[in-house]
Amino acid sequence: MCLQNGCTHHRKIGYLLLITLLVLVSGCSNSAYPIDHEQLSEDERIVIRFSHVVGEQTPKGLAARKFAKLVKERSNGFIEVQVFPNGNLYKDGEELDALNRGDIQMVAPSTSKLTPIVPEWQVMDLPFAFRNSSDVQDYLQGEIGQKLLAKLNKEGLYPLGIWDNGFKQMTSQYGPLIKPKDFAGQRFRVMPSTVIEDQFKALQVDTQIHSFDEVYQLLNNGIIDGQENTFSNIVSKDLHSLQNYLTISDHGYLGYVVLMNLEFWESLSLDVQKLLTDTFREVTEWEVELAQELNEKNQQDIEQCGCIEIHRLTEEEKQLWEDALQPVYRNFEDRFRAEYIEQLPKNKEAQASH
Repeated sequence: MCLQNGCTHHRKIGYLLLITLLVLVSGCSNSAYPIDHEQLSEDERIVIRFSHVVGEQTPKGLAARKFAKLVKERSNGFIEVQVFPNGNLYKDGEELDALNRGDIQMVAPSTSKLTPIVPEWQVMDLPFAFRNSSDVQDYLQGEIGQKLLAKLNKEGLYPLGIWDNGFKQMTSQYGPLIKPKDFAGQRFRVMPSTVIEDQFKALQVDTQIHSFDEVYQLLNNGIIDGQENTFSNIVSKDLHSLQNYLTISDHGYLGYVVLMNLEFWESLSLDVQKLLTDTFREVTEWEVELAQELNEKNQQDIEQCGCIEIHRLTEEEKQLWEDALQPVYRNFEDRFRAEYIEQLPKNKEAQASH
């Protein structure tokens, strides 16, 4: 494992360990890559089309741009990562199919978007499953995390690693969301995850699956009443301007699995793979810090705008939500093995204390 640039902070170490487990080739130096540029013609230039659905000023959007810039610089222009943000090239439900066809080479879907092809990834959507980003890192670095990543390989996908976007909050047009009963009868946009649908059904919400880039218009046209998202996603799409109430709940984690087409990845030389994985590792370390900073800044922006009523759940209120959402855990355990739940950090700690 590389310990460079003074990287001693525990959160950085956790992510470096995760990326080390995911890459085929690792190295401690980003200063030189022995790609023989003089032997490459312009026609042999490597183009990586990277499609994603969020705004350019989000953690994922900024990290994608930084990755593209560094790769181009370090390869002297012979590797070009072309970034297509905001669902401009492919929408949520289209990008994985496009990746499998080879129409694009790189995507960064949320973990929820992977559940149609690897349903076990729904464990990442369990409400209140993770208390902080360190919990997420511990889980994905463990046995369950490696099983989840291996299942992606079987689907023709090569996972470069995980980018962070923090925790989700609730927003609504109709009334403050303080107690579980406050959700009843509302219409919420959800991502394609059975666990997320179960979560809102337990709250008596009418769920609708839509692409993230459609959420603003859906709210603006009154087709949905509310949604869940991180502060950075809410601000980047100006969703709070269309909502009257926001509850700071931190109820669900939102992260992205950065994927390449496996066949494309294996077609690359080891030198190119090394350049990409070294650069990705560096950008990931930067992105994790950025996600926390940007979500904190965007939370402050919303609090200072005076445009939406904000409520932060107390510990007692949070427990009411957790109690109401217990059926989600039972449904998940019925569909999959209990080990996915038992290995959650908070449950492992509870077992160790007995």
